[in-house]
Amino acid sequence: MNFNLPFIPERPEKPRQSGLTMVMDKGLSLREAEDFCEVCTEYTDLVKLGFGTGLLTPKLKEKIKLYQQAGLKPYFGGTLFEAFVARNMFDDYRRFIADSGVETVEVSDGVLPIEHGKKCGYIESLAKDYVVLSEVGTKLKGKEITHEQWISWMQSELQAGAWKVIAEARESGNIGIYKEDGSADCDLVLDIRKHVNADDILWEAPLKSQQVWFIKLLGANVNLGNIANNEVIPLETLRRGLRGDTLLNFLP
Repeated sequence: MNFNLPFIPERPEKPRQSGLTMVMDKGLSLREAEDFCEVCTEYTDLVKLGFGTGLLTPKLKEKIKLYQQAGLKPYFGGTLFEAFVARNMFDDYRRFIADSGVETVEVSDGVLPIEHGKKCGYIESLAKDYVVLSEVGTKLKGKEITHEQWISWMQSELQAGAWKVIAEARESGNIGIYKEDGSADCDLVLDIRKHVNADDILWEAPLKSQQVWFIKLLGANVNLGNIANNEVIPLETLRRGLRGDTLLNFLP
C-alpha cells in the first residue's frame, strides 16, 4: 500500500491458499496481458482463459509464460475440457495442455453430462501432474441440482484431488449459486458453507454486488472468481474496506 492506514484487513502473501482472486481473460492481447500484469499481479492469483478461447488465442504459449513469470496460475476454462471430452479426446486434451505449458487445469461438467464417478476419475488422473480446479454446478437454465448434490459433489471432487472446487455462476452471474436477478441463493450458500471448508471453495462472483455479499459473509479473504481484468483493484478495495460498500465493515 502507498500509505500504512490502520484497521486494514490483512491479506495472505502469495502464493496463498485463501483470499484468491481469479480473473477471466476472454481474449486479451499479449500487450494487454503485459499491462494487466504490471498493475494487477499483486492482487491476482489465477487467470482463466475463458471457455474455448485457448484454441483461438494468438501467441498462446507466450501469454501463458508471461502470466507464469508474473507469479500467476493461467489455465483453460472448463468448457474447453468438455469440448475435448465430448469428442472422446481426453488423451488429446492432455497432450494439448502439456504442450501449452500450463500447470493448472479445470475439470467441469457445466454443459456436457458426465457421470460423476467418471468426472472424479478425470480429476484423479489430472491431479497426478497438475493443480486441478473442479467446477460444480450447471450452465443450463432449468436444470435443478439439490443442495445435497452440491455438497456431495464438492466433497467427493476434493477427495479425488481437486485443489479447489469452483461454485458455478457463469460470467453473467445469474445461475448456479445465484438467482436470475443476480442475488445470491443464500440458503444454498449457507448450506454449502456448513459442510465444506470455505477455503476450499472459489465462488464465482462477476458482479460487484456479489463480491460485496461474499466479503460481508466470509470476510476479506474469501476466494472469488470470474473477475473482469479491469475490476481487480476495485475488488481489492472492497476486500480492504477502501470502498463505500465495505468501508465500515473492518473498523473497530
